Amino acid sequence: MSEIKLSDLNFVDLYVCLEGNATPHYHQQRSSSNDGNDVEVPVEYREVVANLAGYLRVKFDEDEMGVTFDGVRMRCAKVRTAGGLLWASLRKINSIPPTLEKLGFTPALIPHLRNLGKRTGLILLCGSTGQGKTTTACSLLSDYLKNLGGVAFTVEDPVEYDLEGRHNDNGFCYQTEVREEHEWATMLKRSLRWHPRYIFVGELRTPEAANQLLRAATSGHLVITSMHAGTVEEALEGLLQLAEQAVGERATGLLAMGLTAVIHQTIMAQGLQAQFYITEAMNPASPFRNCIREKRIGQTRTFMDQQTALLMQSGRLFRDGIASCS
Repeated sequence: MSEIKLSDLNFVDLYVCLEGNATPHYHQQRSSSNDGNDVEVPVEYREVVANLAGYLRVKFDEDEMGVTFDGVRMRCAKVRTAGGLLWASLRKINSIPPTLEKLGFTPALIPHLRNLGKRTGLILLCGSTGQGKTTTACSLLSDYLKNLGGVAFTVEDPVEYDLEGRHNDNGFCYQTEVREEHEWATMLKRSLRWHPRYIFVGELRTPEAANQLLRAATSGHLVITSMHAGTVEEALEGLLQLAEQAVGERATGLLAMGLTAVIHQTIMAQGLQAQFYITEAMNPASPFRNCIREKRIGQTRTFMDQQTALLMQSGRLFRDGIASCS
């Protein structure tokens, strides 16, 4: 009989009790965009899960961290419940991000996402927790490195996909992890010394990091980052609020000038649902950018709806009032 391994357990999320007597349970993996039911861990896997729990008791000294056990890379978080039990929630992470075609976006959008790698500025990915923002970001970065080349520098907490090293002949990625809040801005500043073509910031958290990110996006880099937000408008407003704490009213001008694309995504049973807007590269005074500059964020919805409708109808992209084939 072959040895039971954690990698054989078909899970998306695994819940393990670190202190207390409770049965481990997990969400089954059904497809890339659909989790199955929550069920108890089968008896034959209890020993390996118990070994995992023991490992976490020794190594898990943060509220959140990345961990690799039995060949499985996971993102871990722990919490003590009202009943006094200490639980760890572990989400399995694939080491290689999926291709853009496998993310679940409508096929007509894929060429436009791919073409963003030729531009500079900011790609802002937003959505609620667990909607695949990091996966999309890493898939974009991997695609750009393989097809367009260049140097990438990432700032993450924790590293979720293995992008370190060479990508085809002309791409190379340096991945870094940060732990403390103040380290985000510091590492972003440090990244510029590597002269990266691409910068990926795993999650935007602090005012100074937002400031550094916008400055990088307006100085010849392509910056990819994610934010927790319920809509595109909330993401834009949230980014402005963060940046304004560091640079004041200049934040609106930096975001208006630097924004290349904003994408809100939600994982649905039928695939990935996306709200998006892709700006025109050579039109700094476009209506969409002016809405940001003048803090009329709510009015950006009109332009997003127009662009989405044209893309769905004809495969073309509506950019700042101009219908164009990319």
